[in-house]
Amino acid sequence: MKLFDSRDPFFRRPVGAVPAGTPVHFKIALPRSWRCSAARLLLKNGLTGEKRAFGMFWCGKDGERAEWWECDFAPGTPAPFFYRFSLDTRGGHVTLSRGPRNGAVPDGKAPPWQLTAYDGAFETPAWFRGGVVYQIFPDRFRRSGEEKRNVPSGRTLRGDWGGQPEWRPDAAGRVTNSDYFGGDLAGIEEKLPYLQSLGVTCLYLTPIFEAHSNHRYDTADYLRIDPLLGTEEDFRRLCAAAAERGIRVLLDGVFNHTGSDSVYFNREGRYPGPGAYQSKDSPYFPWYRFTDWPDGYECWWGIGTLPRVDGTDPGFDRFVNGPRGVVRRWLRAGAAGWRLDVADELADSFLERLRRAAKSEKADALILGEVWEDASNKIAYGERRRYLLGGQLDGVMNYPFRAAVLDFLAGGDAAESMERILSVLENYPPPAVRALMNVIGTHDTERALTALAGEPARGRGRRWQSGQRLSPERRALGLRLMRLASLMQFTLPGSPCVYYGDEAGVEGYRDPFNRACFPWGKEDAALTEWYRGLGRMRAACPCLREGEFVPLRAEGGVMAYLRPGEGGALLCAFNRDGETRTVALPAGWAGARALLGPPPGADGSLPLPPLSCAACLRADPKIKFSK
Repeated sequence: MKLFDSRDPFFRRPVGAVPAGTPVHFKIALPRSWRCSAARLLLKNGLTGEKRAFGMFWCGKDGERAEWWECDFAPGTPAPFFYRFSLDTRGGHVTLSRGPRNGAVPDGKAPPWQLTAYDGAFETPAWFRGGVVYQIFPDRFRRSGEEKRNVPSGRTLRGDWGGQPEWRPDAAGRVTNSDYFGGDLAGIEEKLPYLQSLGVTCLYLTPIFEAHSNHRYDTADYLRIDPLLGTEEDFRRLCAAAAERGIRVLLDGVFNHTGSDSVYFNREGRYPGPGAYQSKDSPYFPWYRFTDWPDGYECWWGIGTLPRVDGTDPGFDRFVNGPRGVVRRWLRAGAAGWRLDVADELADSFLERLRRAAKSEKADALILGEVWEDASNKIAYGERRRYLLGGQLDGVMNYPFRAAVLDFLAGGDAAESMERILSVLENYPPPAVRALMNVIGTHDTERALTALAGEPARGRGRRWQSGQRLSPERRALGLRLMRLASLMQFTLPGSPCVYYGDEAGVEGYRDPFNRACFPWGKEDAALTEWYRGLGRMRAACPCLREGEFVPLRAEGGVMAYLRPGEGGALLCAFNRDGETRTVALPAGWAGARALLGPPPGADGSLPLPPLSCAACLRADPKIKFSK
């Protein structure tokens, strides 16, 4: 007997996250044999810690089998609320909490359910919905023939495009990330036709500002494009050329720390100064937190080349978020928004001011954060965060979906992966769901192909990783699994983000092996064409913009779901097993159009060969967006 299910409108209406002030109706079903005499809804505000209890009223029974208790609650302010049910029964006090697969269990130590209330005015950029994002590590995507000018000292310029990135420590035991292959903004512009052929609508560029490492997360000058990448004029030209093809450009904002070798800190003395390391009278000194100036200072994860910035400092805030600050300056230059590095280390007040600055400059600017966990309830540094309640981020990099996809394809239970997906969709406000960046590989993870078919690294270091290549057999398996992973990535709610080269079959373990050069002329043509098909499917299926997500099957190695929405519904089905599986479909699907993979049979079932997937479209003008 089901006692409660927060995703079933019989028990909770409406389901999912709601605008603050929305009345939410709760109903629990209890065995009559419990002889319940009183029931209460126990609520805790996840931001303030305030606890409240609401009495539930008896509202009927089903013979001698079950009885129902109900109540209403309207969250007055945006916050995540956590709830359980408290019962007085003939057997004593009982607390109902969240059990496996979202069911209810009589266990006060089990986790609570979550109700997210968000600002009713929260909306996210319409241009992002239904599109395809493409992440580029600029040094490794495409090198144009333009001459490199004003190259800072200390860099090794390599001429072996496609060689293995340097990973060996220098004489001092440091990995300096100082080898460059010369990818640049002009090279990206040259390949805009290729990106357009993939259906790309948004380019996410990892940092492009002057910095003295090839990853450029150690910013040296927020106001200058790194000389190896080009100039501000090159950036403006790229944004304009991309816009002509319907592609926007998203920049990477690294505002939690700078480089020690920077205009602002200047530990290495490269710049005229004075930087904060050189003088307490430096205008940048208040930006940093020194424990014993000049050599004792807070830095990111203990890395001395990445001194942390105090985001609450008024001077730093003006520099980044002011009318002439960094955020607005580059939006005016053509950027469409910002992806914020380590967003969980940025203060709430800083995030709120950054959002206001960006939206004041461009009302449809996208603000997206790097958050690896469930961003609706994350606690960082002892504080519950407010990322997705309407005043900070539009969306996040969706690492929980990545885990769900890869774990399923690695042999995990489909039901467990489906539960992860449904949990995010239940907890995130719908506007934030529409602004999710769904990844299966990034510059911070193993390449998707390696994650799917490679031997797990299990903590083994760079020396071991540097020598690993997929065998022909493992690579063939990985390429088959990549089709399943990418179809899931392209059809789950949110927007897929393709890490450059994944569509070409690039493999590699973590940094720096996941940051290899794009293999121009050596791509896996069949996989690239598969991705082009996915891009065409995204463009042809408006139901993927804001459509609902309806689980159909999640069992063992088989998963299937529907995406009903504007103009029709898309059926997506996956068989990870080594044997053919058949998915029983709802009525009306016999004759649906197969976009990828096999079509439904005449009997309305869908046969899936081993290690295969399918996407079928059924046009239905009666199906509309869920509001």
